[in-house]
Amino acid sequence: MRINVLRKPVEFEPAVVAIQTDEAAHFRGEIDAIARDHRPSRMPFFARLADASPTIARSPMLLGRIHLIYQAAMHATRAAVYHLPHLDSPAMRKRKLQIFIDDDGLPGGDTHHYQLTRAFRRMGARLLLDDEEFGDAASLCRLLDGDAANFVRLVPELYARSLGPWCVVEMLSDDWMRALADALAVHFPWVVDEPYFAECFAQGVEERHAEESLDVTEEVLRRRPELLPQTLRDAAIMAQALDGVWFELDKLLLHRS
Repeated sequence: MRINVLRKPVEFEPAVVAIQTDEAAHFRGEIDAIARDHRPSRMPFFARLADASPTIARSPMLLGRIHLIYQAAMHATRAAVYHLPHLDSPAMRKRKLQIFIDDDGLPGGDTHHYQLTRAFRRMGARLLLDDEEFGDAASLCRLLDGDAANFVRLVPELYARSLGPWCVVEMLSDDWMRALADALAVHFPWVVDEPYFAECFAQGVEERHAEESLDVTEEVLRRRPELLPQTLRDAAIMAQALDGVWFELDKLLLHRS
């Protein structure tokens, strides 16, 4: 006679799940702390730009240099998103695609890159680089100085290595866009209605990207908790490098004060 034996449940599985869940929760707390410590709007560049005299703030050469540095930093992150690791399943690719569309697939063939350039051109900036000349990081670095070049150089390396740098940039982007819009609006009140700013704010694009980046990364860490240390290390490196972009922009204003 055949005897059916009930298998005893595997006792260690709940513990493993708990550990993985703890890792994911720890990740969000640490990323939140990094974002608080590196909030872009705290940097002097934005207040200094708002307080600059009209002669300085409306200088075509200054605006052209601000455009080059800022656009190069933004371009580096948008290009690097296409190489994020650990997101190769069909479901993850689908979620990545929406972020690509939000940045590079706007109606009528528009992109955030083109929107930003149009806003600076309307301000009278003497643009130093055509839109289609924003290419690989190495080429851009040769046109930049100091901390700005360092950021652009680091982005493709860090984005391809772990998801932490992407998370921290997405978490901080709404803050710096609002700070930049407010500072420019002192001299160009209409700038807040430019699509680069208005559409992102109205649709909560950056906030949505921030939440999506955290959700996706938590999902990855639940499956692969061993990735947590590298993820957090790279997030901290990226946040510090981003501070350097605002330092470099502030130097432009200090030299004209």
